[in-house]
Amino acid sequence: MISPLRTPSMRHARLSAVGAYRPRRVVSNAEICTRIDSTEEWIESRSGIRSRRFAAPDETLPAMAEAAAGAALTEAGVAPERIGAVVLASMSNLVQTPPLAATVAHRVGAVAAGAFDLSGACAGFCHALAVAGDMVRAGSAEHVLVVAVERMTDIVDPADRSIAFLFADGAGAVMVGPSDRPGLGPVVRGAHGDMAAALRMTGSWADFRADPSGLPPVMRMDGRRIFRWAVDEVAPAAQRALDLAGVRPENLAAFVPHQANTRIIDLMVQRLELPDSVAVARDLVTAGNTSAASIPLALHGLRDAGAARSGEPALLVGFGAGLTYAAQVVLLP
Repeated sequence: MISPLRTPSMRHARLSAVGAYRPRRVVSNAEICTRIDSTEEWIESRSGIRSRRFAAPDETLPAMAEAAAGAALTEAGVAPERIGAVVLASMSNLVQTPPLAATVAHRVGAVAAGAFDLSGACAGFCHALAVAGDMVRAGSAEHVLVVAVERMTDIVDPADRSIAFLFADGAGAVMVGPSDRPGLGPVVRGAHGDMAAALRMTGSWADFRADPSGLPPVMRMDGRRIFRWAVDEVAPAAQRALDLAGVRPENLAAFVPHQANTRIIDLMVQRLELPDSVAVARDLVTAGNTSAASIPLALHGLRDAGAARSGEPALLVGFGAGLTYAAQVVLLP
């Protein structure tokens, strides 16, 4: 007779802390207009962005990730050696191996942690958060450090008028740990691989090394196509996340979508029929679109501004290249 396997009993998980790192350099729309044929007014009207942060040479992906992760660790009051795993989301890491998560785990002293990277583009943080919650609930890790970090300026063509004004740099991190009550709602995921060409990398590093006279691989985006998809497909997914969590729109304290574009955010607010009492994150006004890092950065900004309190419910929605999305309701740390 084969004896049954022992498995940890299921438990609840929650966000216990959030940390952030914003690069020192603030870049205005006026400065962006020195590189592309545009105006400050056009950029703000199309995106809502007034300024953004660009990382300096010393503000590397590991350095920014370490700073955000360290802030989350300090706030959580969790000793690094108690971290069971570090899950890192990024779409701008130019080094495929070793995983950046392993470097970050070492830098913050999480010497006993497993560490791996997750590639989910602008939805990466929400996918990583869902994985972390599952790990804690299943008992495979007591505490999981989720980090999202981007240097989008490394993969965006500064002369591309369609996206050069959108993307920026930064890092955010959260700690996920055990809880005596549910703190992370069910995740709603989806992927539309038939629309992969709407947001993609061009070329390859091998081709660029063979002929360095051209541009290195950079992002190209069909903004209109993604705009329609986000409103038509992602907004209903956000509603499903609310329904599965048993939370009505009027009971939300905050709505924290991926910081892609204020017009997308405003239309999602309308589709979800969110009342004025819900704090809506619009961190991109001064941070730009930081891809995977945008939601934890916006979450940190809302919390520090006092717009939402610890323990209140917030709807998180990530969406981007793939095209892929993930949404869930969480209790704020």
